[in-house]
Amino acid sequence: MNADFLAVLEFWEREKGIGRDVLMSAVQESLLAAAKKAVGPARELRVVIDPKTGDIKAFAKLVVSERVASNHDQISVFDARRLKADAQLGDEVEVEVTPAGFGRIASQYAKQSLMQQIRKAEKQLIFTEFKDRVGDIVSGTVRRFDRSDVSIDLGKYEALLPNRERVPTEEYQIGERIRCYVKAVEQGQHGPEIILSRADPRFVIKLFQLEVSEINDGTIEIKAIAREAGSRTKIAVRSKDPNVDPVGACVGMKGSRVQAVVQELQGEKIDIIPWSEDTATFVVNALQPATVSRVVIDEEESRIEVVVPDDQLSLAIGRRGQNVRLASQLTGWDIDILTEQEESERRQKEFAERSKLFMEALDVDEMVGQLLSSEGFGSIE
Repeated sequence: MNADFLAVLEFWEREKGIGRDVLMSAVQESLLAAAKKAVGPARELRVVIDPKTGDIKAFAKLVVSERVASNHDQISVFDARRLKADAQLGDEVEVEVTPAGFGRIASQYAKQSLMQQIRKAEKQLIFTEFKDRVGDIVSGTVRRFDRSDVSIDLGKYEALLPNRERVPTEEYQIGERIRCYVKAVEQGQHGPEIILSRADPRFVIKLFQLEVSEINDGTIEIKAIAREAGSRTKIAVRSKDPNVDPVGACVGMKGSRVQAVVQELQGEKIDIIPWSEDTATFVVNALQPATVSRVVIDEEESRIEVVVPDDQLSLAIGRRGQNVRLASQLTGWDIDILTEQEESERRQKEFAERSKLFMEALDVDEMVGQLLSSEGFGSIE
């Protein structure tokens, strides 16, 4: 049993990186519970393990008494002096109380408790190692499914890809190797958990950092990103070097760089647009591939009105409103889209309403009312 016991400790130390002292402490705690069951309610019971041989011994502190009423708590003067020559009544003497076959009993009883302690130590290692790896990309193997959550084997550790962090269009198979973004290390019900994600927009940013050297060295900066995982992503980039085209660098020769990211995202569409300090220009870029005729910014309402040619409306809005929705997320502005015809009709209607307002309130004829309206007056005040 002792050889097997030491072999188990060496396995956990080697495979999981758990220190021998941590393992020994966990083992002693679990074996103490086994000793209490095997020995009985001995006074101040403790268990000692020889780290070299694996021998397990149990000791108890007994009180030297003239008459022994309980073998679990007391020892006779005669027996005490065989262990300690100068033992006196009332002294405490530590006595070995290892029962016959205790190694086998301890092994069977302590197995479950020991594994629980080792799992705790392993969880603590997870927190120590991964707390500084949040934001990294890791590669692992799909181990099992728990409802819609996926357990990923990272080698030494196991991580969780929750349903909320999965891409809706992706399906995984047990044994499949996938890459994920380390989103967080959280304290769960059973200790620290590594939370992975493939849906987080930062996963796309990290992939571009790996593929585009100019992003990695800081020449190109990703200023904003908007993503609907599994469908489409828009990223806005700018270059700190006027000689480097940020969009071209991200696309790569014959699209090689962006295609590598698209392939990892299993076909998700990616729009790379140039970022601009000018809000109107940025919004126009964000609505690509649609062509924009005019932009009107309402600073007070934090809204932008975009006018597009009639044949560009569906392109600007996108399928189920996706293009304008992502453009709004990317720029941080609420965007209203009108066709040129709609805008013309609206302007004519507003002009007529203002003219009528001036005519009635100021008691002037139609010509004066229209003149006031065309000069930019919007109210009686």
